[in-house]
Amino acid sequence: MPGRMGLTTKERKAVLRNQASNLLWYGKIEVTAGHVQSLKSYVEKIITLAVNTYMDTVETTVTTKDAKGKEVTKKVIKDGVKKLAARRKIMALTYDIQFTKEVKESKAEFRARTKGINHPLIEKIFNEIAPKYAERKEQLGQGGGYTRKYLKGERRGDAAEVAIIELV
Repeated sequence: MPGRMGLTTKERKAVLRNQASNLLWYGKIEVTAGHVQSLKSYVEKIITLAVNTYMDTVETTVTTKDAKGKEVTKKVIKDGVKKLAARRKIMALTYDIQFTKEVKESKAEFRARTKGINHPLIEKIFNEIAPKYAERKEQLGQGGGYTRKYLKGERRGDAAEVAIIELV
């Protein structure tokens, strides 16, 4: 049952959302073979949305006063209308995964590395994944096909067929 996965609608959406978030964050996950097709189409829609809108930015100038009372003009790059809408839609389709502190990383280094990033998964999608696949689309003339699956065999215990799905 690749369409329903033997779950209720609420459960199925939660499972897809969780698996899609982990796949986009880590690049590769292991799931049962029945979940692969549903997950594949779910993730490819998210990536396509990001690829089509990641370049939509608007540059504006903002004038503010500093501590001494002088006016300072800054150039600010903001999301355009289409990118903002895509960002919000992707946020609705995925869970927010936060950064974790590395093994020998101090608190100050961790704060410096994560400063100004509220939604790391969304930033990764728009800053790393979307440009990579947009370049691939230009070179190969091919949009889509962002994921690949490998059948791994049966899982010990319940004999469910397991597959690995990864981003190409």
